[in-house]
Amino acid sequence: MYPFTLERPNSLAEARQRAAAGAQPLAGGQTLLASMKLRLSAPEQLLDLGGIAELAGIRREGDAFVIGAMTRHADVAADATLQRDFPALAGLAGSIGDRQVRAMGTLGGSVANNDPAACYPSAVLGSGATVVTTQREIAADDFFTGLFSTALEPGELITAIRFPVPQRAAYEKLRQPASHFPLVGVFLAQYAGGVRVAITGTGNGVFRHAGLEAALSRRFAPESVEGVAVDASGFNTDLHASADYRAHLVGVLARRAVARALDGG
Repeated sequence: MYPFTLERPNSLAEARQRAAAGAQPLAGGQTLLASMKLRLSAPEQLLDLGGIAELAGIRREGDAFVIGAMTRHADVAADATLQRDFPALAGLAGSIGDRQVRAMGTLGGSVANNDPAACYPSAVLGSGATVVTTQREIAADDFFTGLFSTALEPGELITAIRFPVPQRAAYEKLRQPASHFPLVGVFLAQYAGGVRVAITGTGNGVFRHAGLEAALSRRFAPESVEGVAVDASGFNTDLHASADYRAHLVGVLARRAVARALDGG
């Protein structure tokens, strides 16, 4: 690592001030600290958000869950109300990484990092969530802009994410055994206005699949996935899987996700 200073604000107001001055936010540290150890990242100031109580917690507000940005994966997975009313989201959190990652990683850190194979971005996009920041509210469709890239401005911090509760939802992924990231993950959610389907792990970032959404909005059943084309162009080919295999997995996992959603998530 290169030399750096560590600051630990106790309030969101103080964190906003220091972030605006150029300090690098530190949430769970699962990506940033690893990149610093490899000297791929060299921030001069780290802003540890772990001491700000108002950035953590889970609460139900009407037809939505509001989850603080510093809420740990393990806490999302263990929340009894989420398990009852939005089991797909709790289950997704419980499937991230391993126990140590779930104990340290945070919702806001994962979403802000926007790793192209991360699980949480698919839940945010697949549920049509709203990202609440220190400056504004950003719809999920406008938030993810590319590889490790989001609509966040310099100094802007995620404070919470608001997830509308679906009628049904499910998340399915094929886990890469070494990294525990999904080779492909499919999150789908059914609302009164239709079905949203978000795909992660295939290429440069999470995206919605219009063909699957249209088919499942007409009829929410596993058979509706049959015949929906999944274009492999733009999908990754690497030592773990080819682009064509990832495209095949999208269909397989979408069928499984529909079946799981019909079974209660």
